[in-house]
Amino acid sequence: MPTLYKICPAALWSEAERAGVFRGMPVDERDGYIHFSTRDQLAETARRHFANQSDLLLVAVDSDRLGPALKWEPSRGGALFPHLYGELALSAVVGVTPLPLGANGHVLPELAP
Repeated sequence: MPTLYKICPAALWSEAERAGVFRGMPVDERDGYIHFSTRDQLAETARRHFANQSDLLLVAVDSDRLGPALKWEPSRGGALFPHLYGELALSAVVGVTPLPLGANGHVLPELAP
């Protein structure tokens, strides 16, 4: 399974680190699951949902560690998106990097295939 990505405000991620678990952002709580993106979906997610937002982090998650709570469901344009129905255990996180805002949007780091 691929590495999944979650764009998250740094302050909210700090709360998750203190709590030992990530329960999601307000949109996740409203929808009943934590929204993730694949590598190929990430740039569009950043553009659509995080335009002009600074102080963001890119959280990389090993999808194999999420178990049956991870569901792939149709979303934007019918593409399958990963949704986690439950909390994100920090043990599934394989990396956290800053997601800087550049002149033309967010500057994505090199991502593993």
